Amino acid sequence: MAGPAPPRRWRWRRLAALALLLALAPGLPAVRAGQAPRPAEQGPPVRLFTEEELARYGGEEEDQPIYMAVKGVVFDVTSGKEFYGRGAPYNALTGKDSTRGVAKMSLDPADLTHDTTGLTAEELKSLDDVFNKVYKAKYPIVGYTARRILNEDGSPNLDFQPEDQPHFDTKDEF
Repeated sequence: MAGPAPPRRWRWRRLAALALLLALAPGLPAVRAGQAPRPAEQGPPVRLFTEEELARYGGEEEDQPIYMAVKGVVFDVTSGKEFYGRGAPYNALTGKDSTRGVAKMSLDPADLTHDTTGLTAEELKSLDDVFNKVYKAKYPIVGYTARRILNEDGSPNLDFQPEDQPHFDTKDEF
C-alpha cells in the first residue's frame, strides 16, 4: 500500500528545481517561447594540454594538426601551414606555449616559453595585439595549457575564464 501523497508544496518545489536544473544544464540550448532552437556550433572539442601533449603537434608529421599556445590558449594553426609547418619560418613557435617569443618577436629558443617575467610594457602591448588581432581572429581555439587552468599545486584555477573568439569568414572582409 502506498503512503500518503507528499504535501503539495513539495511537488511544486520539485518541479521548480527540475525547471531550474533544465534551464542551467550545460549543453542544452535555451529556447524561449516562439523561438526555434539554434543548431549547436560545430568545431573541435576544447581540451586541456600538458606540455608533452602539446609537443606532439609541432608540425613534424604531415597527418597531424599544428598547434601552438599563446598566453596559455592553444590555437590550431594548421591553416597557416606555410608559416608554421615543418621547415616553415615560424615552425619554432609550434608544439609549445611561445608567449614570450610572440611578445618579443623572437625565435630564439630561450624565448620560446610561457614565461613573461621581465617583459617591457611595449612587449606586453605587442603580445596583446598579436594575440587578439592575429591568433584569436584567424585561428580556432582548441584548448588551454595546463598552466592556464591549474594552479602550481594542481588545484583548479578558480579565476580561469575561457577566451571568447570571434568567428568570421575572411570573405566578409573584402
